[in-house]
Amino acid sequence: MLYTKKLLYFFISIFCCMSCDNSSKLEKKIQAFPLNLKIDRFDKKFMNITKETFPDFKSEYQFLFSNNFTDSMYLDRIEDSIQKEIQSSIDSVFTDFKSTEKDLVSLYKHIKYYNPSLKIPTLITVNSDVDYLNKIIPMGDSIVLINIDNYLGTEHKFYLSFPKWIRKNLEKDQIVMDLADIYASRWINQPRRLTFLDQMIYEGKKLYLKDLWIPKSDDFTKIGYKSDELEWVKNNEIKIWEYFNEEELFFSTDRRLLNRFINPGPFSKFYRNIDQDSPASIGKYLGWQIVKSYIKNNDVSLLELLQKDSETIFRKSKFKPKISY
Repeated sequence: MLYTKKLLYFFISIFCCMSCDNSSKLEKKIQAFPLNLKIDRFDKKFMNITKETFPDFKSEYQFLFSNNFTDSMYLDRIEDSIQKEIQSSIDSVFTDFKSTEKDLVSLYKHIKYYNPSLKIPTLITVNSDVDYLNKIIPMGDSIVLINIDNYLGTEHKFYLSFPKWIRKNLEKDQIVMDLADIYASRWINQPRRLTFLDQMIYEGKKLYLKDLWIPKSDDFTKIGYKSDELEWVKNNEIKIWEYFNEEELFFSTDRRLLNRFINPGPFSKFYRNIDQDSPASIGKYLGWQIVKSYIKNNDVSLLELLQKDSETIFRKSKFKPKISY
């Protein structure tokens, strides 16, 4: 018996090494892919213009200037003390923008690898007066606006009036995650029946794309958790699964389940004592695990996965929640 166990562990270790080696080869291939990504720091440029240079600047970035505001209003904004403080904070957090740029280039290389027809846009960083509801704004296929003042760090003074569950993802490493989320939502067929399971699998597919596109990132960062929140979900995975089964939630069409278990918030809503300890969006996490189990246990392409209906994925995933000890 002992010999059998040792033999089993040996083969598992060999398989893991082979898998890691294949992943490493793929990663090298993707990173070697040439890609020209233009990142335009409009936020910095804007705060440095003068009355004399403003007309040419406005002409170059006409699409970022509203006709509802006069030129003098824009020039007053440059001299506004609050705007100067916001830009100073941006500059202090993004002292060296190269690391963020490297992450963004890597993201687009990965997306381009899986979708060669992808058009690489110009990324333009702007100051949004901390509009955390619109952190990333695509403008067609050619331009994406990054409201960079929403990524200054959880404890930044601009965010102290916000609830903790909002503040926790106002971090610089979430720029790539938010951008990936937008591209993932474009790739995946929207749920048709709109059961709770449909929403779970839809979110699970998006998170699986982040696995492919941002492979070196921590899982808790991908889903927008803190490390202890992800640990809590893992430790309670079987209890969550049993609750969803007992309450017959998977095939429910009750839209309230989205706010309870999918959408961002302070916690998930089981209406039990564990609520305050739980993170929000637990349905996303379980959908992610089901999708990963489906990929593991079925020979399907990425395109087939993204087009596959939720019930088939659920049924053929052979997913079993982990028991924590």
